[in-house]
Amino acid sequence: MTDMMEVSVHTFANLEELSHAAAARFVERCPERAEKGSVFAAALSGGSTPRRLYELLGEPRFSPRMAWDRVHLFQVDERCVPPDHAESNYRMIRESLLDRVGIPSANVHRIQAELPDPENAAELYTRELGRVLRPPRGELPRLDLVFLGMGPDGHTASLFPGSSALAERAKWVSANFVEKLRANRITLTYPVLNAAREIIFLVAGEEKAETLRRVLEGPQEPERLPAQGIRPVDGRLEWFLDTAAAARLKLRAGSSG
Repeated sequence: MTDMMEVSVHTFANLEELSHAAAARFVERCPERAEKGSVFAAALSGGSTPRRLYELLGEPRFSPRMAWDRVHLFQVDERCVPPDHAESNYRMIRESLLDRVGIPSANVHRIQAELPDPENAAELYTRELGRVLRPPRGELPRLDLVFLGMGPDGHTASLFPGSSALAERAKWVSANFVEKLRANRITLTYPVLNAAREIIFLVAGEEKAETLRRVLEGPQEPERLPAQGIRPVDGRLEWFLDTAAAARLKLRAGSSG
């Protein structure tokens, strides 16, 4: 992506192994923060790829290792639908993870994307980020871990090619109208995402292989490939890929798992 930023890329045989590695990373990071008397703040994406990760975090091999009372979970983005809607990212996260672990309800921070005014929903979520993460005045809130996905068109979060939120440098949360979907999405913006301590992309499936090659090995064109705009300022960026997604990379990622 750039010779100025260190990027770690790991390949796994399939989505199951990828998800196990991501779950292990999650439970590894949480105690590091909890031992310092801090909360562990993570942002979770929607979509199909991370579902298995969330299911694993709710299973006995992982869940008991988490200090859930010290964990605060945020959403990376949301569709403008009610929280019980079939397309709701929150519903997927709730069913696969939240209903299965002992996290206090006050520690789960949902985007109220069902509100009539998307701008109001974005503003309320901005306030929630500030209330919980308490960044120093004039600074950005800092998430400990962010899980992102990537679509076949190169979008990540709800930052879609050509959409207005790509240019946002002041707001933490944006109500982003996506022309090709003819719909609004609520999404964290580049400034907040890139302020995170650690970002992990989860990418699986052969339908994403060519786009992934362009994102990782092609020229920088984040207007067309928004995933390229993820460039942590003072944090780690890693890509967890299955072999199908990594198939077209010239510099094949080191095998893991």
